[in-house]
Amino acid sequence: MTRTIYLYLLVICLISLTAISQNTTTLDTSNIHLRNQVDAMILYQQQFFDSLVKAQLQIDIQKASGNRDKTMELEAKLKTIEVQDSLRKAELNQKIELLRTTSKGSAVISFNDTLFFIFTKIASYSPEERAENITRRIKKIYNDPFFNPDSLKAIKTEYGSEIIYNNDMTVMAVNNIDALLLAEDDFQLANKYLKLIRENIVEERNANSLTSWVVRIGWVVLILVGLSLLIFLINKAFSWLSNRIIADREKFLDGLTINKIQIFTPEHFEKFILRLNNLLRIALIILIVYLALPLMFSLFPETKMWTTTLIEWVLSPARSAFNGIIGFLPNLFYIIVIVYIFKYAIKGMEYFVDQIDKGVIEIKEFHADWAHPTFRILKFLLYAFMIVLIFPYLPGSGSPAFQGISVFIGILFSLGSSSAIANMVAGMVITYMRPFKIGDRVKIGDVTGDVIEKTMLVTRIKTIKNEDVTVPNSTVLLSSTTNYSTNTRLKDSGLIVHTTVTIGYDVPWKNMHKALIDAALRTEFILKKPQPFVLQTSLDDFYVSYQINGYTKEANKQAHLYSQLHQNIQDCCNEAGIEIMSPHYRNQRDGNETTIPSNYLNDNYKPPTFNVNISEKG
Repeated sequence: MTRTIYLYLLVICLISLTAISQNTTTLDTSNIHLRNQVDAMILYQQQFFDSLVKAQLQIDIQKASGNRDKTMELEAKLKTIEVQDSLRKAELNQKIELLRTTSKGSAVISFNDTLFFIFTKIASYSPEERAENITRRIKKIYNDPFFNPDSLKAIKTEYGSEIIYNNDMTVMAVNNIDALLLAEDDFQLANKYLKLIRENIVEERNANSLTSWVVRIGWVVLILVGLSLLIFLINKAFSWLSNRIIADREKFLDGLTINKIQIFTPEHFEKFILRLNNLLRIALIILIVYLALPLMFSLFPETKMWTTTLIEWVLSPARSAFNGIIGFLPNLFYIIVIVYIFKYAIKGMEYFVDQIDKGVIEIKEFHADWAHPTFRILKFLLYAFMIVLIFPYLPGSGSPAFQGISVFIGILFSLGSSSAIANMVAGMVITYMRPFKIGDRVKIGDVTGDVIEKTMLVTRIKTIKNEDVTVPNSTVLLSSTTNYSTNTRLKDSGLIVHTTVTIGYDVPWKNMHKALIDAALRTEFILKKPQPFVLQTSLDDFYVSYQINGYTKEANKQAHLYSQLHQNIQDCCNEAGIEIMSPHYRNQRDGNETTIPSNYLNDNYKPPTFNVNISEKG
């Protein structure tokens, strides 16, 4: 009779649980976690009923010990149930593991402290609703003026365990699925939760007692007094340091000079140090005040949660920075090694270049003046290659922001530097063309002067009027360049300076040649050897063009040389009695003075008289 009742109960429960499972699946097929929980509950109930059936079968086997066929039949049923039970147990363990991985849990938070998490649903209450109800009941117990910690108890029930207060209020229930998820017995888990709830309520009530508040206020006053004293001492210390800097400025502040360039004057350096001193003082005070806040917040339960947050706001960046520095050390070692390799490679190359420039090392068809420009190009390429090698080891080089900035800078450089790159390429071509050197007198386009600087982008020329003209290298490359200084460096040659004088046919050409050559020989910076020479460049209607040519090694002094040459031509022509009256000179010679200056004439010179000839025709 008893076995029949158990079987009826088993069938009814299985039908009910199956219906519940189907309804749950139909209503919310997307809630995998809830379906797994229901399946676990079904399996657990089936295990429970199987244990009841097994117990009843074992009793029946003992009663039918004299009936062999009956005993064998019952043992077969028992074995079948045991196999089913073991399969359900394995399936239940699998469901429990699945629930552990999919359960997020809802926190039971009491007085800003998380006590534990609720993972499962009971009846129509979700884990979130269960957690909220438990939290609300804990606060209700806390507000009970007659609270007694011993009034909280854990009891065993038909469906698991419960925590009750004063035997009439259920704080929370712990079912079998709750316990299985945490791999504990339900009653043990209930006692564990009971201990956490009791300790939390007792600690909070003690913290909010009048004595505790008086002690906390006393600590706050003590902290504020200590903080004020510390700020006063910091201000005094930094004030003393500022006065010391001002009083001993001549001893400590000499300014900052790098490569004979004064970056900071002593006055600027003093102002900078004083401002830095003030900023450090303010930063230190802010840091001390900030660190005092968590200390005061930790004294009060309502603000205790802010303690960790405030400290983390400081410690998290500091920890991240420290970890970043520690993590960057291997990459830093690689960067240092790469930099030193390239540094000493460039130093070795520089020594080799100096030897070529000095003529110690000669390379066929490689001019010595190419050495340093070539070195600058190679050094730039080596530094660029070094940066390429270092780039992957830089912190943040792999981040999208860093890469985006690199691409952006590259695009800006490519779009905005077309003319600059053209000038750089032209500068390289000019270097190897060797059209001029520093100090040469040149003419580039309409600009004539001395080359004072050559860079990768421009060439600077100082004109004879002390004008500083900057010519882009692309313009230099596209223009014709006249170099007046190249041949002055040759041993038996030089620059030929020349000027043209036009004299009438009445003057013998030999006399004119002699006068011009004498004028050239008297001129400073015109060489005696090779000797100056005269070219007759044209025979015009009224005069002959005489061009005096002379060699000079001083191409940069042409303005002074030409001025002196023209003066000497005037003197020598006057001394030879040659009048310079070209291109045209109309004058009635009778009765007019000569154009030769009086200091070149005889003392008894008199202008000729007028001669009038009258002829009469019959």
